[in-house]
Amino acid sequence: MSTTTTAHPSSMSPEERQVRNDLAAAYRLVAMFGWDDLVFTHLSARVPGPEHHFLINPYGMLFEEITAGSLVKIDMDGGKVEESEYDVNPAGFTIHSAVHMHREDANCVMHLHTVDGTAVATQAEGLLPLNQTSQLIIGDLAYHDYEGVAFDHDERPRLQADLGDKGTMLLRNHGTLTVGSTVAQAFTRMYFLERACSMQIATMSSGKPLYATQDEVIGKNEMIGKGGLMMAADSLIWPALMRKLEREQPGYRD
Repeated sequence: MSTTTTAHPSSMSPEERQVRNDLAAAYRLVAMFGWDDLVFTHLSARVPGPEHHFLINPYGMLFEEITAGSLVKIDMDGGKVEESEYDVNPAGFTIHSAVHMHREDANCVMHLHTVDGTAVATQAEGLLPLNQTSQLIIGDLAYHDYEGVAFDHDERPRLQADLGDKGTMLLRNHGTLTVGSTVAQAFTRMYFLERACSMQIATMSSGKPLYATQDEVIGKNEMIGKGGLMMAADSLIWPALMRKLEREQPGYRD
């Protein structure tokens, strides 16, 4: 299978080109952080405009191969808007279309199957406020019960209801999900969610007594997390990550 299919730059607006660049960068970063799962899991971003189209990965490409031009543009029915030799992961369409249909502010949706994220999603108590990192995000965390591989479009209303207005979600027995008004925000939420899950697995595996944080401190950190993380996402975190990609993998913009 060729990996040469790309969208032509002259056929898109500058706004779409920027979204493509950011989403392709996120795919490369997911691979760089070791969060990918062969050709499975998916990140999507809404294309600016009234058509409600969104971009998603070409099914069959590794995340480290994805470029801005290779992303597949689809509509809310899952149909390809532009020619591409690649199909779209059916489960990916179910999950991402559900969120994009439900949340006007969810311009970017990220879903992963990492070891630690899935481990915490499988634990009955879910994410615990064991440390500062988890406390910053736990107030913005939702849960969705496992219903099997997400091929059934009838699951979408339940996923939408469970997500509500939250920015992060644990999909029980399945993985992690985040949304953001920008790719930067969705990625930042995913970083902190994945980091918190890894810290929990490491902490619980030690078998040692745990230090309990006072409830008022947890509440204070939740409030800081709700505002501060998203401000840092666009102005501090994402520009730094883009500099890293430009040094190490500049081809993602192709």
